[in-house]
Amino acid sequence: MSSAILLFAHGARDPAWALPFKAIQTAVAAASPDQKVELAYLELMTPSLPDTAEKLIAEGVNSITVVPLFMAQGGHLKKDLPVLLDSLRTQHPNVCVTLTSAIGDVPELTQAIAKWVVSVAG
Repeated sequence: MSSAILLFAHGARDPAWALPFKAIQTAVAAASPDQKVELAYLELMTPSLPDTAEKLIAEGVNSITVVPLFMAQGGHLKKDLPVLLDSLRTQHPNVCVTLTSAIGDVPELTQAIAKWVVSVAG
C-alpha cells in the first residue's frame, strides 16, 4: 500500500502567505520518509486538492490522509471540503481517503500556541 499525506490550506493572493505551510510540508516529509507529502489549497493558489489527489493516485498512491491546516471549523471545512472529498471518493472508490481534525481542533497545538503567546507577551 502506498500512502500519502495531503496537507490542505486555504490559499491567498500573496505567495509569501504559503511559506509557513511549505515549511510544515518539508518538516512532515522529513519525519515521514516512507510517505509522499503534498500541499494543496482550497482557492487562490495552486495546486488544488483535487489536482493534487489525482496526481498522487496516478503515482500509485492508494491511501491519502488529508490534514486541514485550518484553525477553526468554518464553512470551508464544514461545506467545501466534504464536497471535494465525496467527489474524490466517488471517482476513486479503491482509494482510502481519510480526514484528520483541523489543526486548530488539536488541544496540544492550541496549548502550544497559548504557551508561545504567554512567552512573548506575558
